[in-house]
Amino acid sequence: MSETWTLLKLLDWTSEYFYGKGIDNPKLDAQLLLAHVLQIDRVGLYLNFDRPLTTEELGRIRPLVKRRGQREPLQYLIGSTEFWSLDFEVNSAVLIPRGDTEILVEEAISRAPEQGQLLDIGTGSGAIVISLATELPNWQMTGLDISAEALEVASRNAEKYGVGVRVRMRQGDLAQLPNERYDLIVSNPPYIAECEWNGLMPEVRCFEPQIALMAAAEGLYCYQQIAKQAATRLKPGGWLLVEIGSTQGEAVQELFAEAGLSEIYTRNDYADQPRVVGGCLQK
Repeated sequence: MSETWTLLKLLDWTSEYFYGKGIDNPKLDAQLLLAHVLQIDRVGLYLNFDRPLTTEELGRIRPLVKRRGQREPLQYLIGSTEFWSLDFEVNSAVLIPRGDTEILVEEAISRAPEQGQLLDIGTGSGAIVISLATELPNWQMTGLDISAEALEVASRNAEKYGVGVRVRMRQGDLAQLPNERYDLIVSNPPYIAECEWNGLMPEVRCFEPQIALMAAAEGLYCYQQIAKQAATRLKPGGWLLVEIGSTQGEAVQELFAEAGLSEIYTRNDYADQPRVVGGCLQK
């Protein structure tokens, strides 16, 4: 006679398994993974603790549990993540949007006039530019990325939220930005230095796209490339806003100053860590 697995029994087993694999928040990950496979919410899990799982359900759950145990990110396994209270498709072609990046969205909104043109450099899943498009309905926006696969994901996300007409996805390298002028340029570029790579969590180091994370020149290469083009890509009075690593604020401010930007500042995140550097091209 085969063993009966109830929802509660499988949740407890999966939580313990994830804990043994060194996963942060093992119980939450177990809940989210099982809720995804069973297509119910977390409340539904609690209301169905005693329900036996079918052989077919167990067959769908087991390989995903194994992959999470190997430290594959939960967001890739369920195919989505929340950002700016929106649900974005993600896969291994794109960086998983982090909550801290919402600070960049906040800063862009606070500096946006009623209408204008915006460029998002390294758009990835499109989380930044699409979030901004939902908040700034009179703006035209471009999401730039070197990866065609990432742009496919971003395009699907834009269509999902009905902003595809106003958000153009464009393939290109940040070393040669589109020859246009913008009221706002935003970017969460690669900024992890090569010497920091081996210290990253396995979820990041082994599964997220390295091209979206690591940069030369001790993590400053992308800021150098963006800053030196700022004067010819911003409209007078336009802002350049970039996410930074916690130790990079002073260096990025210096790059902005060398590029001729003014009103340069750093905004901390809600953990009081430097998160965004901004600068304006004088009118």
